[in-house]
Amino acid sequence: MVRARARLESCQLAIGGVLASNRRAFGRLHASGALFSPEGARAGRDLLLAHQNLLRVVALLQRLTAAAGTGGALARSRRAYRELDRLLEHTSALTERTEVSLGRIAGR
Repeated sequence: MVRARARLESCQLAIGGVLASNRRAFGRLHASGALFSPEGARAGRDLLLAHQNLLRVVALLQRLTAAAGTGGALARSRRAYRELDRLLEHTSALTERTEVSLGRIAGR
């Protein structure tokens, strides 16, 4: 039970970090005006996909939190954590790729 709570808290911190990074990247994209270029629009779509993934992660966390109190949810929890880790990894990669794109766009 304690381990599950610690894992949930760790995931919530990771989500917070990715959300903050996503917001900063989108803010830079918009403030620079690069959002309206083809490369900027592509980066904006990546950020949108990252945000959609984060919404799925939040839904998974809510399910895990609800399942933490039940004893028979261990197998479902493991699957959900694998999905959560995969989504966080994919979302982080999308956000990082956008940051690289922003660096190229801003460097012009």
